[in-house]
Amino acid sequence: MIRSFLTVSTGTLASRLLGFARDSLIAALLGTGAVADAFLAAFQLVNVVRRLLSEGALNAALIPAWLRIRDRDGVPAAAAFAGRVLGTVSAALVLISIGIALLMPLIIMVIAPGFVGSRTLDLAVNNARLMLPYLAFAGPVTVLMGLLNAQGRFGLTAFSPLLFNIALIVAIAMLLAWHADAALAAWMLAATVGIAGLLQLLMLLSQRSARLATPLRVSFDKEMRAFFGKAIPGMIASSGPQWLMVAGAIIASATPSAVSWLYFANRLIELPLGIVGVAMGTVLVPELTRAVGSGDRDAVTHAESRALELATGMALPATLGLIVLAEPIVRLLFEHGAFGAQDSAATAQALMWLALGLPAHVLIKALSPAFYARSDTMTPLLATAKGFVVTIALAVLLGHLLGASGIAASIALGAWSSALSLLRKGRAVFGFSIDASARTRLPRIVLAALAMGALLWLTTGLVPAGAHGFIHFIALGVQIAVGIVVYGLLLQILGAASWREAVNALKRPG
Repeated sequence: MIRSFLTVSTGTLASRLLGFARDSLIAALLGTGAVADAFLAAFQLVNVVRRLLSEGALNAALIPAWLRIRDRDGVPAAAAFAGRVLGTVSAALVLISIGIALLMPLIIMVIAPGFVGSRTLDLAVNNARLMLPYLAFAGPVTVLMGLLNAQGRFGLTAFSPLLFNIALIVAIAMLLAWHADAALAAWMLAATVGIAGLLQLLMLLSQRSARLATPLRVSFDKEMRAFFGKAIPGMIASSGPQWLMVAGAIIASATPSAVSWLYFANRLIELPLGIVGVAMGTVLVPELTRAVGSGDRDAVTHAESRALELATGMALPATLGLIVLAEPIVRLLFEHGAFGAQDSAATAQALMWLALGLPAHVLIKALSPAFYARSDTMTPLLATAKGFVVTIALAVLLGHLLGASGIAASIALGAWSSALSLLRKGRAVFGFSIDASARTRLPRIVLAALAMGALLWLTTGLVPAGAHGFIHFIALGVQIAVGIVVYGLLLQILGAASWREAVNALKRPG
């Protein structure tokens, strides 16, 4: 499992790093203000759809169902089932895209009520409509990726999302070189989003992955209705972090530039969340499904224990690092072109508050597969809904008192509300359990992370306050690299991890 986890994590890391390059270029191209807020509100809607369908979300329902049919009725029956899922999802998303296009003004008014009565509303509606073709391509992409994951073929699905960011980076670079007007640049960039989705689909089809889903049919029979009855709640729940950001953006839209500040801050949260969260959904769901289906309690405990160790070991140091180094990281990545020093300061403040919710988001990703493996998608959905309501309620109050930082704090508290709901429900229904090894390692992982965070805090004064460009990059890079090395050494010294164990895990097949 660890080898598969690292394969998916590596692909996700590469995609997130390209995402940083993309967002840094977007900041330089659009800055903050009406045009940027409009584009990013529309792009956030697309991001919700991406998480709703892809990055492990649909796996929560597709993989357990496909594995059960394959084991019970054979490979041809599983392929026929997958063909009906692929055909039905593709047809449904084309119809949904048309409906959303017609209702787009109303949708934007709901997710960004602060835009009503201003030019920003029209800009957001036009940008969102241009991005809609992506939705039609994302459906078949997700089904094909899920089928590959169910067979343990994680490499292609881990790296195919790179095409999305590569296409956008190329388009932004051309627009920057052209010195295009901001509104026109946003319009052209929005159109590129759909092209990026097409490239990803073509890449998967070139590998003949469609043979896993034949014959292709559209069907709404009893089996399909039951499948979607479980899939849709799971898909919504798997997109919990994005729904909380939508909740924050609803309140932030009333404050100029706040949508942009929150968006860029959240992009930094999504790096560690993506590495851990996507791998959890992609690898842990099939692992737990097999263990639960076979009734092997030891295998279930082992999978849950290793998942919690990996999640804690990656999320906690990332949280502390983002809090301590928020301002220099934001300045390095985004303070270029139209994105100024005031924007960096506001984004860094929002990042510090959002980072407090990162452990909760990762905990949700670690806990949810235990429900999905038991075909329970409603419990994670209800936890997500609770977090959404908590975020909205707190954002109204804290946003009024603290601005964008208060909204960011509300998003973090909403995430913790969802995580605690899942933990309570899981313990009550089937009992989460970890083995003796995890009970020994987890406190040591926490101690090593706290020591690393303290080291980063003590060395912040060594980075020149006014450093820019290459000097800023080198100073911050050295500081982060030293923190990672020290953290790794502390894990080894405290006995929380060993190099030999890690190498052996990598040698074992996923």
